[in-house]
Amino acid sequence: MTRFTTAKFGLGQIVRHRHDSFRGVVVDVDAAYAGPAHEPGPDQRDQPFYRVLAMGMDSGFLVYAAEAVLEPDTDVAPLSSTDQAHWFSFDSQGRIAPRAQPIH
Repeated sequence: MTRFTTAKFGLGQIVRHRHDSFRGVVVDVDAAYAGPAHEPGPDQRDQPFYRVLAMGMDSGFLVYAAEAVLEPDTDVAPLSSTDQAHWFSFDSQGRIAPRAQPIH
């Protein structure tokens, strides 16, 4: 039986990590864990995983996090349309991708 999972967060959405004190913007989504197989990964790999561009004190950093540890951050306004156009590309079908990656 095939199991379908819908990602809770979308590209450009502002999220906050439940345990680590950082917030960031979702820049990529995987339907399940897609990290290196040889590295010890999370126990629950069958959930969406997100690449989050997190905001630090001096600069940004990229985090790969499970959906279970993220929550929407309502304290930060969503990206403006100008910011979205700067960071993401959109196709005629409404799909969104980071500018550095083609839409597939």
